[in-house]
Amino acid sequence: MKKFIEVISEEMKAAFAAAGYEASYGKVTVSNRPDLCEYQCNGAMAGAKAYKKAPIMIAEDVAARLQDSAVFSSVEAVAPGFLNLKLKESFVLSYVEDMMKETKFGVNEPEKPQTIVVDYGGPNVAKPLHVGHLRPAIIGESIKRIARFAGHKVIGDVHLGDWGLPMGQIITELAVRKPELPYFDEAFEGEYPVEPPFTISELEEIYPFASGKCKTDEEYKSKALLATAQLQSGRRGYRALWKHILDVSVNDLKKNYEKLDVHFDLWMGESDVDDLIPPMVEKMKADGHAYISSGALVVDVKEDTDKKELPPCIILKSDGAANYETTDLATIIQRERDFAPNAIIYVVDKRQELHFQQVFRCARKTGLVRDDVALEFIGFGTMNGKDGKPFKTRDGGVLRLEYLLSQISEEMYGKISENKELPEAEAKKTAGMIALAAVKYGDLSNQAAKDYIFDTERFTSFEGDTGPYILYTMVRIKSILAKYAQGGGNLDALKRLAPETKAEKELLMNLAGFNAMIEEAFTERAPHKVCAYIYNLANVFNSFYHSTKILSEENEEKKQSYIALLKDTLAVLDSCIDLLGFEAPERM
Repeated sequence: MKKFIEVISEEMKAAFAAAGYEASYGKVTVSNRPDLCEYQCNGAMAGAKAYKKAPIMIAEDVAARLQDSAVFSSVEAVAPGFLNLKLKESFVLSYVEDMMKETKFGVNEPEKPQTIVVDYGGPNVAKPLHVGHLRPAIIGESIKRIARFAGHKVIGDVHLGDWGLPMGQIITELAVRKPELPYFDEAFEGEYPVEPPFTISELEEIYPFASGKCKTDEEYKSKALLATAQLQSGRRGYRALWKHILDVSVNDLKKNYEKLDVHFDLWMGESDVDDLIPPMVEKMKADGHAYISSGALVVDVKEDTDKKELPPCIILKSDGAANYETTDLATIIQRERDFAPNAIIYVVDKRQELHFQQVFRCARKTGLVRDDVALEFIGFGTMNGKDGKPFKTRDGGVLRLEYLLSQISEEMYGKISENKELPEAEAKKTAGMIALAAVKYGDLSNQAAKDYIFDTERFTSFEGDTGPYILYTMVRIKSILAKYAQGGGNLDALKRLAPETKAEKELLMNLAGFNAMIEEAFTERAPHKVCAYIYNLANVFNSFYHSTKILSEENEEKKQSYIALLKDTLAVLDSCIDLLGFEAPERM
């Protein structure tokens, strides 16, 4: 289905051509003076020089061709040469009616669907999710959902940190605390226990303890480095222990991501590409790309056009160990092999931009990726507290994500429990839904690259540009539709009429912009575009609601038309919040 603005522009372009001018001058835009008109065209101004004619004369010529337009109710040529446009109510209604018949409200399936890998989440095993994990999870999840809605095949990969020094640190500390375990006996040849020798709580205490000890105890650090090397070399007991670490940690991670309504297709990590590293390194050497510098194996990635110095990409450290660059490059090989993607999108802290610039250039220079594969870095900004510094607990620690969600859920429960009609179980479930909307919308309504203030009080408000405001609007619509049905109305047999009021027409025009918004949000990888659209749509709906008697309308045809408009608005809002990763309750 053609976008609303495209249909309007086509009508204008045809008029320019009919008047003897180049059709391309007929581009239409939303009016920057809504008090004067709904849309505008400045093509006469642009064409004046080419046709050696006063712009107002061109505008008047074009306006004359549109007197009987099926699209425009008013076309006014205004000095020095603007075309001010208003749309016919019947045209707007017809477009929305056609749009609502489409599976995705007029979003066209792509001619050539892409295969896209989205790398987001990126937690380290053995560590609990904290507020720092919030942004990559919800931004990546939304980008994945938008791309799927746009008609593409999308694979979401959590990309776990599961193979480096933290694993050696945990193994080393376990050997100190539980030396009797069979995993540390190199002569042991039996079956290792099925049950892990630790709980998730113990694991989450062991890792920071061991990590801290490595910073002050050189002997302990050497043991941790050795344990890491032995794990990666295949020591049987360490591999079995590492498998326990993964199982316990990943199960906990899945539970917490589930609470965020974030879902990954792949639970792969750095360890999954370990076998790809040796042949990758040998090929880089054989092709003359990799060389030794200060003991490390590196690949130059600087280009003549660089304005700033770009360090070489380190493939192997001076001790022969792999690093993040190594595993990220090997992961590109794995993704090429398994999916042959058209694009790989990385949703990562923007402070990692240099790392990914080096990795992307190295991957292209060494032929790890096809030339036409897009490698995209979406760097997100910091989530800060009201003091403008990275979000912390009152005592200065990093807040666990599950605690943050729990706190906001409790706050929302306090607010909605004032509605005595909701049973306690429903109130708690609803509070959780609103809390998730508050957190996700509060984050996603910002451009990903920008730092933002996590203001719990503002994010949980039922007024303003917030998730709860969007949900409140949707629940209001649900309530009206339910009352209409309870009164004997049939929600599946509604007749629509052309809008009679400005508020009704404006709501229809906002609905008509849905498919163009989706295209922008997908192309720009921009969930904030969805947020901006639904906030405006909610505002326009509420203006319509306050200015219109809906259920008390005596004219049955008008009432049906209003109800149809509410039903359409709810359907579009519902699709949009699903793209953002939350849902609306039935009552609040």
